[in-house]
Amino acid sequence: MSTPEDDHLDETRRHLLLLAARFPDDADVAYRTACLHDRLGLEAEAVPFYERCLTGTGLSDEDRRGALLGLGSTYRVLGRYARAVETLRRGVAEYPDDGGLRTFLAMALYNTGEHHEAMRILLGLLAATSQDPSVQRYRRAVGLYAEDLDATV
Repeated sequence: MSTPEDDHLDETRRHLLLLAARFPDDADVAYRTACLHDRLGLEAEAVPFYERCLTGTGLSDEDRRGALLGLGSTYRVLGRYARAVETLRRGVAEYPDDGGLRTFLAMALYNTGEHHEAMRILLGLLAATSQDPSVQRYRRAVGLYAEDLDATV
């Protein structure tokens, strides 16, 4: 059974597809179209719009971050792990302080068997951002292990 929200999203999708066809070089339209396809669970259809918006110009910094994360995450969901890692590495290189990009990169690295690097990223992020008192108490140790998880005394 269709809900009013579903009908609204379908109508918005039709409208965005028309705009994307009419303005193929508009990065903002491509980004909005990609995001809506992702929201609708149409990940494969979102990919070309993400790719288009990232090759164009005119995205705000926030939207560029979102597009890099969205495309990387979408590649991962589609099982295109190497492309996910490549895209998310690019995102982390451009936005090294973005914890979301680093988190999704760690997940994609896990999928490619790069468990050591995935753990390094996640432990570093945990040490830097956790507000949990017990993590804060061991922040220095967690940070050191993030650099060399195999270290022993």
